[in-house]
Amino acid sequence: MLQQKVKTMKLFLTIPLLAAIILVFHCALMAEERKNDSPSPKARAPVKLTEEALRIHREALVIDGHNDLPWQLREKKDLSFRKIDLRQVQKALGLHTDIPRLRQGGVGAQFWSAYVPADTGKKGTAVRLTLEQIDVIRRMVAAYPDTFEMAYTAEDIVRIHNKGKIASLIGVEGGHSIDNSLGVLRMFYVLGVRYMTLTHSETLDWADSATDEPRHHGLTAFGEQVVREMNRLGMLVDISHVSAETMRHALRVTSAPLIASHSSAYALAEHPRNVPDDVLRLVKKNGGVVMVNFYPGFIVPEAARLRRDMFQIARDLQKKYPDEREFRAALEQWRKEHPIPTGSVHTVVDHIEHIIKTAGIDHVGLGSDFDGINSVPNQLEDVSCYPYITQELLNRGYGKEDIRKVLGGNLLRVLRQAEEVAKAHQKG
Repeated sequence: MLQQKVKTMKLFLTIPLLAAIILVFHCALMAEERKNDSPSPKARAPVKLTEEALRIHREALVIDGHNDLPWQLREKKDLSFRKIDLRQVQKALGLHTDIPRLRQGGVGAQFWSAYVPADTGKKGTAVRLTLEQIDVIRRMVAAYPDTFEMAYTAEDIVRIHNKGKIASLIGVEGGHSIDNSLGVLRMFYVLGVRYMTLTHSETLDWADSATDEPRHHGLTAFGEQVVREMNRLGMLVDISHVSAETMRHALRVTSAPLIASHSSAYALAEHPRNVPDDVLRLVKKNGGVVMVNFYPGFIVPEAARLRRDMFQIARDLQKKYPDEREFRAALEQWRKEHPIPTGSVHTVVDHIEHIIKTAGIDHVGLGSDFDGINSVPNQLEDVSCYPYITQELLNRGYGKEDIRKVLGGNLLRVLRQAEEVAKAHQKG
Protein backbone atom coordinates (compact mmCIF):
# COMPACT_ATOMS: atom_id res chain seq x y z
CA MET A 1 0.00 0.00 0.00
CA LEU A 2 1.13 3.60 -0.60
CA GLN A 3 0.85 4.32 3.10
CA GLN A 4 3.21 1.44 3.97
CA LYS A 5 6.28 2.56 5.92
CA VAL A 6 9.15 3.57 3.65
CA LYS A 7 11.98 1.19 4.50
CA THR A 8 14.64 2.37 2.11
CA MET A 9 15.23 5.09 -0.44
CA LYS A 10 15.02 2.47 -3.18
CA LEU A 11 11.52 1.55 -2.08
CA PHE A 12 10.54 5.24 -1.91
CA LEU A 13 11.59 5.75 -5.49
CA THR A 14 9.26 2.94 -6.59
CA ILE A 15 6.21 4.52 -4.98
CA PRO A 16 5.45 6.90 -7.87
CA LEU A 17 5.84 3.97 -10.28
CA LEU A 18 3.29 1.96 -8.34
CA ALA A 19 1.01 4.99 -8.16
CA ALA A 20 1.30 6.13 -11.79
CA ILE A 21 -1.61 4.08 -13.14
CA ILE A 22 -3.78 5.08 -10.17
CA LEU A 23 -2.87 8.71 -10.75
CA VAL A 24 -3.75 8.64 -14.44
CA PHE A 25 -7.20 7.19 -13.82
CA HIS A 26 -7.84 9.25 -10.67
CA CYS A 27 -7.27 12.69 -12.21
CA ALA A 28 -8.74 11.74 -15.59
CA LEU A 29 -11.92 10.45 -13.92
CA MET A 30 -12.25 13.58 -11.79
CA ALA A 31 -11.84 15.75 -14.88
CA GLU A 32 -14.55 13.75 -16.69
CA GLU A 33 -16.92 14.07 -13.73
CA ARG A 34 -16.51 17.84 -13.73
CA LYS A 35 -17.21 18.44 -17.44
CA ASN A 36 -20.74 19.57 -16.66
CA ASP A 37 -19.76 21.75 -13.70
CA SER A 38 -19.62 25.55 -13.85
CA PRO A 39 -19.07 27.26 -17.21
CA SER A 40 -15.55 27.14 -18.66
CA PRO A 41 -13.60 28.62 -21.55
CA LYS A 42 -13.00 26.65 -24.75
CA ALA A 43 -11.64 23.32 -23.60
CA ARG A 44 -8.22 22.02 -24.52
CA ALA A 45 -7.56 18.31 -24.81
CA PRO A 46 -6.78 16.63 -21.48
CA VAL A 47 -3.10 16.13 -20.74
CA LYS A 48 -1.98 12.52 -21.07
CA LEU A 49 0.87 11.34 -18.88
CA THR A 50 3.90 9.70 -20.48
CA GLU A 51 6.63 7.64 -18.92
CA GLU A 52 9.14 10.37 -19.76
CA ALA A 53 7.19 12.95 -17.75
CA LEU A 54 6.75 10.55 -14.84
CA ARG A 55 10.48 9.84 -14.82
CA ILE A 56 11.32 13.57 -14.78
CA HIS A 57 8.78 14.11 -12.02
CA ARG A 58 10.15 11.25 -9.91
CA GLU A 59 13.68 12.63 -10.17
CA ALA A 60 12.66 16.20 -9.27
CA LEU A 61 12.29 17.75 -5.84
CA VAL A 62 8.68 19.00 -5.91
CA ILE A 63 8.09 21.88 -3.48
CA ASP A 64 4.66 23.45 -3.02
CA GLY A 65 4.62 26.92 -1.49
CA HIS A 66 1.20 26.94 0.15
CA ASN A 67 -1.22 24.34 1.53
CA ASP A 68 -4.02 25.13 3.99
CA LEU A 69 -4.62 21.64 5.40
CA PRO A 70 -3.89 22.85 8.98
CA TRP A 71 -6.81 25.27 8.74
CA GLN A 72 -9.07 22.52 7.42
CA LEU A 73 -8.23 20.49 10.52
CA ARG A 74 -9.47 23.41 12.63
CA GLU A 75 -12.55 23.85 10.47
CA LYS A 76 -13.40 20.19 10.84
CA LYS A 77 -12.73 20.36 14.58
CA ASP A 78 -10.02 17.73 14.58
CA LEU A 79 -6.92 19.46 15.90
CA SER A 80 -5.99 16.26 17.74
CA PHE A 81 -6.22 13.94 14.69
CA ARG A 82 -8.83 11.71 16.31
CA LYS A 83 -11.28 11.70 13.40
CA ILE A 84 -9.12 12.35 10.34
CA ASP A 85 -6.40 9.81 9.59
CA LEU A 86 -4.15 11.33 6.94
CA ARG A 87 -2.83 7.86 6.11
CA GLN A 88 -6.19 7.26 4.44
CA VAL A 89 -7.58 9.01 1.35
CA GLN A 90 -9.86 11.81 2.60
CA LYS A 91 -11.81 12.82 -0.50
CA ALA A 92 -15.10 12.10 1.28
CA LEU A 93 -14.33 14.95 3.69
CA GLY A 94 -13.66 17.29 0.80
CA LEU A 95 -9.92 17.52 1.51
CA HIS A 96 -7.39 17.99 -1.27
CA THR A 97 -4.56 16.58 0.84
CA ASP A 98 -3.66 13.31 2.52
CA ILE A 99 -0.59 11.09 2.60
CA PRO A 100 -1.51 8.65 -0.20
CA ARG A 101 -2.22 11.50 -2.60
CA LEU A 102 0.89 13.45 -1.56
CA ARG A 103 2.86 10.32 -2.45
CA GLN A 104 1.04 9.95 -5.77
CA GLY A 105 1.84 13.58 -6.57
CA GLY A 106 5.50 13.11 -5.77
CA VAL A 107 5.57 16.00 -3.27
CA GLY A 108 9.02 16.31 -1.70
CA ALA A 109 8.52 19.41 0.44
CA GLN A 110 5.49 21.37 1.55
CA PHE A 111 5.04 24.77 3.16
CA TRP A 112 2.05 24.30 5.48
CA SER A 113 0.14 27.51 6.11
CA ALA A 114 -0.37 28.73 9.67
CA TYR A 115 -3.39 30.81 8.61
CA VAL A 116 -5.91 32.61 10.80
CA PRO A 117 -8.51 35.07 9.45
CA ALA A 118 -7.54 38.73 9.19
CA ASP A 119 -10.33 39.82 11.53
CA THR A 120 -8.59 38.00 14.40
CA GLY A 121 -6.14 40.90 14.39
CA LYS A 122 -8.96 43.29 15.32
CA LYS A 123 -10.26 40.85 17.94
CA GLY A 124 -6.87 40.54 19.63
CA THR A 125 -6.74 36.75 19.10
CA ALA A 126 -4.42 36.53 16.08
CA VAL A 127 -1.20 35.67 17.94
CA ARG A 128 -2.82 32.97 20.08
CA LEU A 129 -4.62 31.36 17.16
CA THR A 130 -1.53 31.48 14.96
CA LEU A 131 0.48 29.78 17.71
CA GLU A 132 -2.21 27.10 17.84
CA GLN A 133 -1.94 26.61 14.07
CA ILE A 134 1.84 26.32 14.30
CA ASP A 135 1.28 23.74 17.04
CA VAL A 136 -1.14 21.84 14.77
CA ILE A 137 1.49 21.67 12.02
CA ARG A 138 4.22 20.47 14.35
CA ARG A 139 1.93 17.84 15.91
CA MET A 140 0.76 16.70 12.47
CA VAL A 141 4.36 16.13 11.45
CA ALA A 142 5.04 14.27 14.71
CA ALA A 143 1.89 12.14 14.26
CA TYR A 144 3.15 10.71 10.95
CA PRO A 145 6.93 10.38 11.43
CA ASP A 146 7.26 7.84 8.60
CA THR A 147 6.01 10.47 6.14
CA PHE A 148 6.79 13.96 7.46
CA GLU A 149 9.78 15.66 9.07
CA MET A 150 10.17 19.31 10.03
CA ALA A 151 12.61 21.29 7.88
CA TYR A 152 14.20 24.61 8.81
CA THR A 153 16.83 25.11 6.10
CA ALA A 154 17.34 24.35 2.43
CA GLU A 155 19.76 21.58 3.36
CA ASP A 156 17.11 20.08 5.66
CA ILE A 157 14.76 19.88 2.68
CA VAL A 158 17.32 18.00 0.59
CA ARG A 159 18.30 15.68 3.47
CA ILE A 160 14.71 14.83 4.38
CA HIS A 161 13.73 14.28 0.75
CA ASN A 162 16.69 11.92 0.30
CA LYS A 163 15.36 9.89 3.26
CA GLY A 164 12.08 9.40 1.40
CA LYS A 165 10.05 11.74 3.61
CA ILE A 166 8.17 14.95 2.91
CA ALA A 167 10.04 17.96 4.28
CA SER A 168 7.54 20.13 6.15
CA LEU A 169 7.94 23.87 6.59
CA ILE A 170 5.71 26.57 8.07
CA GLY A 171 4.49 29.78 6.50
CA VAL A 172 2.43 32.37 8.39
CA GLU A 173 -0.25 33.81 6.11
CA GLY A 174 -0.69 37.44 7.03
CA GLY A 175 1.19 40.05 9.05
CA HIS A 176 -1.83 40.52 11.31
CA SER A 177 -0.52 37.39 13.05
CA ILE A 178 2.38 39.29 14.67
CA ASP A 179 0.14 41.96 16.24
CA ASN A 180 2.58 44.76 15.31
CA SER A 181 5.38 43.09 17.28
CA LEU A 182 8.87 42.24 16.01
CA GLY A 183 9.27 40.12 19.13
CA VAL A 184 6.38 37.91 18.03
CA LEU A 185 7.95 37.70 14.56
CA ARG A 186 11.21 36.50 16.09
CA MET A 187 9.42 33.91 18.22
CA PHE A 188 7.62 32.59 15.13
CA TYR A 189 11.01 32.08 13.49
CA VAL A 190 12.24 30.13 16.53
CA LEU A 191 9.14 27.92 16.24
CA GLY A 192 9.99 27.08 12.62
CA VAL A 193 8.22 29.73 10.52
CA ARG A 194 10.24 30.28 7.34
CA TYR A 195 8.03 32.75 5.50
CA MET A 196 5.41 35.32 6.37
CA THR A 197 2.91 36.81 3.94
CA LEU A 198 3.00 40.53 4.69
CA THR A 199 -0.80 40.91 4.61
CA HIS A 200 -3.84 38.76 4.03
CA SER A 201 -7.16 40.17 2.82
CA GLU A 202 -7.13 43.39 4.87
CA THR A 203 -4.83 46.39 5.04
CA LEU A 204 -2.78 46.48 8.25
CA ASP A 205 -1.42 49.34 10.31
CA TRP A 206 1.83 48.93 8.38
CA ALA A 207 1.07 47.40 4.95
CA ASP A 208 -1.57 47.69 2.22
CA SER A 209 -3.48 44.60 1.09
CA ALA A 210 -4.44 43.88 -2.52
CA THR A 211 -8.08 43.40 -1.53
CA ASP A 212 -8.75 46.29 0.82
CA GLU A 213 -8.52 50.08 0.77
CA PRO A 214 -4.88 51.23 0.59
CA ARG A 215 -3.73 53.58 3.36
CA HIS A 216 0.06 53.67 3.19
CA HIS A 217 1.15 53.64 -0.47
CA GLY A 218 2.80 50.30 0.33
CA LEU A 219 4.66 49.93 3.62
CA THR A 220 4.99 52.27 6.59
CA ALA A 221 8.32 52.78 8.38
CA PHE A 222 7.37 49.88 10.68
CA GLY A 223 6.54 47.76 7.64
CA GLU A 224 10.06 48.39 6.36
CA GLN A 225 11.37 47.26 9.76
CA VAL A 226 9.40 44.03 9.45
CA VAL A 227 10.96 43.29 6.05
CA ARG A 228 14.48 44.04 7.32
CA GLU A 229 13.99 41.90 10.40
CA MET A 230 12.78 39.00 8.24
CA ASN A 231 15.94 39.41 6.15
CA ARG A 232 18.07 39.35 9.30
CA LEU A 233 16.36 36.19 10.55
CA GLY A 234 16.41 34.34 7.24
CA MET A 235 12.60 34.32 6.99
CA LEU A 236 11.31 34.69 3.43
CA VAL A 237 9.29 37.83 2.70
CA ASP A 238 6.06 36.79 0.96
CA ILE A 239 4.24 39.31 -1.26
CA SER A 240 1.14 37.26 -2.00
CA HIS A 241 -2.05 39.10 -0.96
CA VAL A 242 -0.35 42.52 -0.82
CA SER A 243 -1.12 45.48 -3.09
CA ALA A 244 1.07 46.11 -6.12
CA GLU A 245 2.47 49.19 -4.34
CA THR A 246 3.39 47.04 -1.35
CA MET A 247 5.06 44.53 -3.68
CA ARG A 248 7.21 47.28 -5.19
CA HIS A 249 7.98 48.78 -1.79
CA ALA A 250 9.03 45.43 -0.31
CA LEU A 251 11.28 44.83 -3.32
CA ARG A 252 12.99 48.18 -2.71
CA VAL A 253 13.59 47.40 0.96
CA THR A 254 14.55 43.73 1.01
CA SER A 255 18.17 42.63 0.90
CA ALA A 256 17.22 39.00 0.19
CA PRO A 257 15.23 37.36 -2.59
CA LEU A 258 11.53 37.32 -1.78
CA ILE A 259 8.65 35.09 -2.83
CA ALA A 260 5.02 35.22 -3.76
CA SER A 261 4.00 31.93 -2.15
CA HIS A 262 0.69 31.55 -4.00
CA SER A 263 0.05 34.19 -6.67
CA SER A 264 -0.42 34.18 -10.43
CA ALA A 265 0.09 36.58 -13.36
CA TYR A 266 -2.07 39.72 -13.53
CA ALA A 267 -1.49 40.04 -17.28
CA LEU A 268 -3.46 36.82 -17.82
CA ALA A 269 -6.12 37.21 -15.10
CA GLU A 270 -6.80 40.69 -13.78
CA HIS A 271 -7.35 39.96 -10.10
CA PRO A 272 -5.62 42.30 -7.62
CA ARG A 273 -4.14 39.23 -5.89
CA ASN A 274 -1.96 38.61 -8.96
CA VAL A 275 1.48 39.98 -9.81
CA PRO A 276 1.75 42.65 -12.55
CA ASP A 277 4.41 42.38 -15.24
CA ASP A 278 6.50 45.29 -13.95
CA VAL A 279 6.71 43.55 -10.57
CA LEU A 280 7.63 40.25 -12.27
CA ARG A 281 10.58 42.05 -13.84
CA LEU A 282 11.55 43.47 -10.45
CA VAL A 283 11.33 39.97 -8.95
CA LYS A 284 13.82 38.85 -11.61
CA LYS A 285 16.27 41.57 -10.54
CA ASN A 286 15.70 40.64 -6.91
CA GLY A 287 16.31 36.94 -7.57
CA GLY A 288 12.98 35.90 -6.10
CA VAL A 289 10.27 33.48 -7.21
CA VAL A 290 6.53 33.73 -7.91
CA MET A 291 4.75 30.47 -7.06
CA VAL A 292 1.62 30.03 -9.16
CA ASN A 293 -1.74 29.69 -7.41
CA PHE A 294 -4.19 27.08 -8.75
CA TYR A 295 -7.44 28.82 -7.73
CA PRO A 296 -9.63 29.35 -10.84
CA GLY A 297 -10.64 32.78 -9.56
CA PHE A 298 -7.03 33.89 -9.88
CA ILE A 299 -6.06 32.14 -13.13
CA VAL A 300 -9.09 32.14 -15.50
CA PRO A 301 -9.72 35.65 -16.92
CA GLU A 302 -13.52 35.53 -16.62
CA ALA A 303 -13.34 33.92 -13.18
CA ALA A 304 -10.92 36.63 -12.02
CA ARG A 305 -13.42 39.27 -13.13
CA LEU A 306 -16.23 37.50 -11.27
CA ARG A 307 -14.13 37.07 -8.11
CA ARG A 308 -12.42 40.45 -8.15
CA ASP A 309 -14.42 41.72 -5.16
CA MET A 310 -14.81 38.41 -3.35
CA PHE A 311 -12.98 39.53 -0.19
CA GLN A 312 -15.12 42.67 0.11
CA ILE A 313 -18.28 40.62 -0.47
CA ALA A 314 -17.20 38.30 2.34
CA ARG A 315 -16.62 41.28 4.64
CA ASP A 316 -20.05 42.68 3.79
CA LEU A 317 -21.73 39.35 4.47
CA GLN A 318 -19.88 39.05 7.77
CA LYS A 319 -21.28 42.41 8.87
CA LYS A 320 -24.76 41.38 7.79
CA TYR A 321 -24.54 37.97 9.49
CA PRO A 322 -22.47 38.29 12.70
CA ASP A 323 -23.33 34.73 13.65
CA GLU A 324 -20.55 32.55 12.24
CA ARG A 325 -22.83 29.76 11.04
CA GLU A 326 -25.19 32.18 9.30
CA PHE A 327 -22.25 33.96 7.67
CA ARG A 328 -20.80 30.70 6.33
CA ALA A 329 -24.18 29.64 4.98
CA ALA A 330 -24.67 33.03 3.30
CA LEU A 331 -21.18 32.93 1.76
CA GLU A 332 -21.72 29.42 0.45
CA GLN A 333 -25.06 30.45 -1.04
CA TRP A 334 -23.39 33.43 -2.74
CA ARG A 335 -20.80 31.13 -4.28
CA LYS A 336 -23.50 28.80 -5.58
CA GLU A 337 -25.30 31.72 -7.15
CA HIS A 338 -22.09 33.01 -8.75
CA PRO A 339 -20.32 30.00 -10.35
CA ILE A 340 -17.00 30.50 -12.09
CA PRO A 341 -15.22 28.68 -14.92
CA THR A 342 -12.60 26.34 -13.52
CA GLY A 343 -9.95 26.18 -16.23
CA SER A 344 -7.52 23.29 -16.30
CA VAL A 345 -3.89 22.34 -15.87
CA HIS A 346 -3.34 24.16 -19.17
CA THR A 347 -4.48 27.41 -17.53
CA VAL A 348 -2.05 27.00 -14.64
CA VAL A 349 0.81 26.31 -17.04
CA ASP A 350 -0.22 29.40 -19.05
CA HIS A 351 0.59 31.43 -15.93
CA ILE A 352 3.83 29.55 -15.35
CA GLU A 353 4.85 30.19 -18.93
CA HIS A 354 3.94 33.87 -18.79
CA ILE A 355 6.13 34.32 -15.72
CA ILE A 356 8.95 32.46 -17.48
CA LYS A 357 8.66 34.76 -20.51
CA THR A 358 8.49 37.89 -18.36
CA ALA A 359 10.84 37.14 -15.44
CA GLY A 360 12.77 34.07 -16.60
CA ILE A 361 12.86 30.36 -15.92
CA ASP A 362 14.62 30.91 -12.56
CA HIS A 363 11.77 32.89 -11.04
CA VAL A 364 8.65 30.71 -11.04
CA GLY A 365 7.37 27.87 -8.87
CA LEU A 366 4.23 26.17 -7.55
CA GLY A 367 1.96 27.48 -4.79
CA SER A 368 -1.26 25.49 -5.15
CA ASP A 369 -3.35 26.88 -2.26
CA PHE A 370 -4.88 23.39 -1.93
CA ASP A 371 -7.33 23.09 0.96
CA GLY A 372 -7.60 26.86 1.01
CA ILE A 373 -9.66 27.06 -2.18
CA ASN A 374 -13.21 25.95 -2.94
CA SER A 375 -12.74 25.33 -6.66
CA VAL A 376 -9.95 23.62 -8.59
CA PRO A 377 -8.88 23.31 -12.24
CA ASN A 378 -9.44 20.15 -14.26
CA GLN A 379 -6.56 17.68 -13.84
CA LEU A 380 -5.36 19.60 -10.77
CA GLU A 381 -8.07 18.42 -8.42
CA ASP A 382 -5.78 17.56 -5.50
CA VAL A 383 -2.17 16.95 -4.45
CA SER A 384 -1.92 13.77 -6.51
CA CYS A 385 -2.03 15.67 -9.79
CA TYR A 386 1.28 17.59 -9.93
CA PRO A 387 2.70 15.25 -12.62
CA TYR A 388 0.25 16.80 -15.08
CA ILE A 389 2.14 20.08 -14.75
CA THR A 390 5.38 18.29 -15.56
CA GLN A 391 3.76 16.68 -18.60
CA GLU A 392 2.33 19.95 -19.89
CA LEU A 393 5.67 21.73 -19.49
CA LEU A 394 7.27 18.86 -21.41
CA ASN A 395 4.57 19.16 -24.07
CA ARG A 396 5.45 22.84 -24.47
CA GLY A 397 9.09 22.09 -25.14
CA TYR A 398 10.70 22.62 -21.73
CA GLY A 399 13.63 20.37 -20.90
CA LYS A 400 14.28 18.36 -17.77
CA GLU A 401 16.49 20.90 -16.01
CA ASP A 402 14.07 23.78 -16.58
CA ILE A 403 11.15 21.66 -15.37
CA ARG A 404 13.08 20.77 -12.22
CA LYS A 405 13.56 24.48 -11.54
CA VAL A 406 9.83 25.15 -11.79
CA LEU A 407 8.87 22.17 -9.64
CA GLY A 408 11.05 23.19 -6.72
CA GLY A 409 14.61 24.07 -7.65
CA ASN A 410 13.93 27.79 -7.79
CA LEU A 411 12.39 27.92 -4.33
CA LEU A 412 15.28 25.90 -2.91
CA ARG A 413 17.75 28.41 -4.36
CA VAL A 414 15.83 31.37 -2.92
CA LEU A 415 15.76 29.80 0.54
CA ARG A 416 19.52 29.18 0.38
CA GLN A 417 20.15 32.79 -0.65
CA ALA A 418 17.94 34.12 2.16
CA GLU A 419 19.95 32.01 4.60
CA GLU A 420 23.19 33.51 3.26
CA VAL A 421 21.82 37.04 3.69
CA ALA A 422 20.88 36.20 7.29
CA LYS A 423 24.39 34.86 7.97
CA ALA A 424 25.88 38.07 6.58
CA HIS A 425 23.63 40.13 8.88
CA GLN A 426 24.71 38.07 11.87
CA LYS A 427 28.39 38.52 11.04
CA GLY A 428 27.86 42.25 10.62
